[in-house]
Amino acid sequence: MKLFDVYPINDINIVKASDSYVWDDKGTKYLDMYGGHAVISIGHTHPHWVQKIEDQLEKIAFYSNSIKIPLQQELADQLGAVSGKNDYQLFLCNSGAEANENALKLASFYNGRKKIIAFTKSFHGRTSLAVAVTDNPSIVAPVNETDNAVFLPFNDEESLKDYFKKNGKEVCAVIVEGIQGVGGIQVASKSFLQLIRELCDEYGSVFIADSVQCGYGRTGKFYSHDHAGVNADIYTMAKGMGNGFPIGAISISPKIAPKHFMLGTTFGGNHLACAAAIAVLEVIQKEELMKNAKKMGAYIMNGIEEIIGSKSIGLKNLRGKGLMIGFDVEGELSDLRKNLLQKHKIFTGAAKPNVIRLLPSLALTQSDADLFLKALKEEVRSVLSKNEDVSASANA
Repeated sequence: MKLFDVYPINDINIVKASDSYVWDDKGTKYLDMYGGHAVISIGHTHPHWVQKIEDQLEKIAFYSNSIKIPLQQELADQLGAVSGKNDYQLFLCNSGAEANENALKLASFYNGRKKIIAFTKSFHGRTSLAVAVTDNPSIVAPVNETDNAVFLPFNDEESLKDYFKKNGKEVCAVIVEGIQGVGGIQVASKSFLQLIRELCDEYGSVFIADSVQCGYGRTGKFYSHDHAGVNADIYTMAKGMGNGFPIGAISISPKIAPKHFMLGTTFGGNHLACAAAIAVLEVIQKEELMKNAKKMGAYIMNGIEEIIGSKSIGLKNLRGKGLMIGFDVEGELSDLRKNLLQKHKIFTGAAKPNVIRLLPSLALTQSDADLFLKALKEEVRSVLSKNEDVSASANA
């Protein structure tokens, strides 16, 4: 049997990882500035995380949600405390797509409506409802198509107000990323998120904060939506929640009441997943990783701004918060991501059409950041040097 070929992959076999570094099967060391799609939150193979999983594995790895699992309440207590949402309710699942799927379903249960507002360049997952509110027709199969999903321009307050004015009583929910990841590190403005809260309150709609990639402390606050000073009705999360162990969740406002069987999962909230997630929260608190994300994010962005300011060509539109950073590359720097990987042994991410995404561990150190900035400067200098040589030859 061969693998179903859906991933364009690099010809690299990673066999070992520690902190912000990975090694391939040839012993080559790489700086990981991408964290496997923002998954690595506390650093690869953090010793506390490894120990917590190993200890749990020796006791029990799995049983279904037909019995009490005290680790679930322990995780809920810690998540409530760290996120500042102690009065919210926790439903555990396995992935970001599943989290968004359940959030949308729960919203519809809550108000009995069907219409979902999403936004241009959004990405919420690949399952049925999640992909229906994702702005990428190429991954939406005919069976996923629905008239219940409406896409409005991201950060366009007037179009949002206009839609609610005309159709507000039909709107089940608004789902929005605080910072779009796959969409190219597009930051939702504070006023835009505040308006969503205001309109959802006025019309009885549910505010779903997709925090799968932009949450879990990555921006310096636990949820990126917190920068706007508003509370969502449902927060969805995954990626950094388990530091590589599959787990997802939704954090649900106390105004939404549960009833038996309205949501469900076989593997969600199993003993091993909860142990991994508890370890992540313990490390985030003990090592003050949200503070570090804010500090290191500012350090990297200042470093990139200096490079842009030094007559850099083809490097533009720096944006982001904390350790969720993006910038555009054009012209002679269009091969930057490939060169960073092949020449400098640094993993970064990308978004169409020409965006570099940085999503490293929240435990990234200044020396790690300096390695990246040094490589970036070298690539820019290389382009400038070539241009100077061409100019000199033309004038000779």
